Amino acid sequence: MKRLLSLALGVMTAIGGFVDIGNLVTSGVTGARFGLSLVWALAFGTLAMTLYGEMSGRITAIAGRPVFHLVRERLGVRMAMVNLAASLLLNLLTVAAELGGVGLALYLASSISYILWVPIIGFLVWFCIWRIPFNVIDNVFGLLGLALVVFVVALVRLHPDWHAMGAAAIHPVVPAGEGHATWFFYAVTLIGACVVPYQAFFFSSGVIEEGWSEKNLLEVRVNALVGFPLGGALSLGIMAAAVPVLEPRGIEVDHLGQVALPVTAALGKVGLIIALVGFFAATFAAAVESALSSGYILAQYFGWTWGKYRTPARAPRFHAACLITVILATGLVLTTIDPVKITVISVALGAAAIPLTFFPVLVVANDREYMGRHVNKGWVNVLAMLVFIVLVIVSVATVPLLFWTKAGQ
Repeated sequence: MKRLLSLALGVMTAIGGFVDIGNLVTSGVTGARFGLSLVWALAFGTLAMTLYGEMSGRITAIAGRPVFHLVRERLGVRMAMVNLAASLLLNLLTVAAELGGVGLALYLASSISYILWVPIIGFLVWFCIWRIPFNVIDNVFGLLGLALVVFVVALVRLHPDWHAMGAAAIHPVVPAGEGHATWFFYAVTLIGACVVPYQAFFFSSGVIEEGWSEKNLLEVRVNALVGFPLGGALSLGIMAAAVPVLEPRGIEVDHLGQVALPVTAALGKVGLIIALVGFFAATFAAAVESALSSGYILAQYFGWTWGKYRTPARAPRFHAACLITVILATGLVLTTIDPVKITVISVALGAAAIPLTFFPVLVVANDREYMGRHVNKGWVNVLAMLVFIVLVIVSVATVPLLFWTKAGQ
């Protein structure tokens, strides 16, 4: 029974970790503007995160070494430094976007400006990193994040044209009035929202934090192979719910509250309250995870003592890195920069940085010296290589699309 409970919680916490402000915003934006014509990008991003997430967790469980150790070893000190700098910048933008997302959720619940909430949220994020046990954060916020299932319920209650939505998903075309460049830019953002580098770093470091090893491979695989796809399904529910409510009215999502409009239309205030609980849980958990990720990769690159289970006195530089990330991100949000715009830019740039993170993972997953009998199977390598090639193409196209479309405008 204890093992079954562990697996169940693993699925739930994986869902909570997958759906963050990036998925909430990009799913809402794309559903409102493009219907279900970009479902293929969401599906691909979910497949990529599931595939490489499982490899990251399996490598760490077998070799006992987190992903960024392997990035440094396989790419070399200088190239890994480039990856480190890019990842730290992306983590900073991600933490800022998540803090803004939590603030917006609390603003919707209280009508108090999100700016006033941000310093409080920043303090609570740091407090969770400092004092709250790792498994408590995962389980509590992962379970609360399941409140986002309300979007699936709302979709059913809205009675959409299922045939038309299915046809749009299966035969994607650029909607009238939208440019191909903008359509592809938002495809990139959907992929970037699913395949976030910090999730790979956090997931692999979490394997060590939880004390998992070869005997826990089932837990690792359940987290990745079931949890991530279920998280993708929730993102699809958010996208699909926007289609019958927002798309016909030409409502473009530029605020988190607009993402919740379909739920309010279908289920009223009760549905909105449930959605806000999901927003809060998903974004707060992601803020903690992405801030921790900065501490993880810095410590793993420089060889510092690290681990949330270690007190600040035992791992001072690790905890200092997490704290500094939270402080800088809080300051960035307090400039009143648009949290939704930060989100779109951060997930787009995240897509550009993916190959540098995943290439070492793919190499080590085929290294028998590290993995023994747990190396990738042939069909996994074929699929992983195809996915990696697409990710490289996405990476090359991201920055030109970002400037060409002015971040999707």
